[in-house]
This record gives sequence, C-alpha cells and structure tokens, in this order.
Amino acid sequence: MEGKDYLDGQTLLIDKPLEWSSFQVVNKLRWLIRKQFDIKKIKVGHAGTLDPLASGLLLICTGKSTKTINELQGQIKEYTGTISLGASTPSYDLETEFDAQYPIDHLTEEVIHGATKQFIGKIEQYPPVFSALKKDGKRLYEYARNNEEVKISSRTIEISEFEITAINGANVNFRVVCSKGTYIRSLAHDFGKALDSGAYLSVLRRTKIGGYSVENAMTPQAFEELLKEV
Repeated sequence: MEGKDYLDGQTLLIDKPLEWSSFQVVNKLRWLIRKQFDIKKIKVGHAGTLDPLASGLLLICTGKSTKTINELQGQIKEYTGTISLGASTPSYDLETEFDAQYPIDHLTEEVIHGATKQFIGKIEQYPPVFSALKKDGKRLYEYARNNEEVKISSRTIEISEFEITAINGANVNFRVVCSKGTYIRSLAHDFGKALDSGAYLSVLRRTKIGGYSVENAMTPQAFEELLKEV
C-alpha cells in the first residue's frame, strides 16, 4: 500500500492495547503514515472512543474515509468483559478508588443470570459522571474531578443481547450486544443495583463494530511493522 492509498481513504482495524487512549492510537498511526510516506498532512480519526482501561476493536479512518466516521459510529457494537460484584467506584470502573462495599452472600447463579433480563431492549441509562460527554462546554469528568455537582440526563439505548458467560466468585464474565451510546460501565453499575448489591466494570474488550471484528484487527505495533515492509 502506498501513501496515496491512505490519502484516498482506508479503514484500519486496530486492536487497542490497554492503557492507551483512543486519541493516542490516532496520533501514533497518523505519525507513522506521515513518516513512512513523507506526507505533510493527512486526516486520521477513530469511529468510537474506547476508554484507556478497555482494549479491543478501534476503527481508524484515514484521508477521505474520515467522512464515514459518523456512519461507523452508529453501528451495533459487541463487548465482552468482567463485572465485579460487591463493591462500587465513582467512575464505575477501576479508574477511581472503591467508595463502598456490598454483601454478595445472597447472590446465586440463577439470580445473576436472571437479572440480565431487565436490561434487554430499549432502556434508559445514565452515563457515568466520569465520562468525556460535554455539558455546558465542559467534559463531565472535569466536574467529577473537581467534586462539582452536575445534573446528568438519561439517554435511551438498546441492548439486544446480555449474556453471562461465566461466574467465578464475585467476578461475572459477560457478552453484550448494544446500540451506539451505551456505556458498559453504567450497565455494570446498574447491574449491581439490580442485584441489591454493588458492582463495577473490571475488564472490558470491544469485539465487534457492525460487520468488523477484532479477530481481523492488528495492534499499533503490528501496523508499524507492516509499514516497514512497504
């Protein structure tokens, strides 16, 4: 592939490593393409943010393909991961410290499996206060980090599949298929409440976006090696 191909437009399937931000992946790939092909300027963007604590499929669009980002963002998504029961955090994941502990002795496998049913279909969901959504020109996490109160509106999302794939003590492995705008962290938090306990998201991996699968994706390092072979 040549520099012109990236300018004309490519959709790259990248397996985002843990602790990388989606923005870091975009910057890394843009820099690699510019360096390899001596291109002064090229548009590069991603179709749907993944948190640094999540891994998995990130669609990176280059050149003219950046025009398809909105369409790609609207696609159905699939995630796998782990919800940990018995505690909660302000960010609904491991970005922040635990703020409460909850009993889990009353939870059976039957109860845990059964609780998924109330999340199937169109539901109202509140985004985490520790998120990049904007309100009055500021991102929600900016309010949260300054301990400022902020009113968050719920949004309608749709979950078509919510499957418990394994239960290991307090750790519940899952697979979810959902619409654009779904926060799996919020789902984990709400799942804990539905169980009369608490919960947070401890592992998250995006496996599909529309017809694209992480099985066909490459790491940023693998992409770098691929460019060296050009």
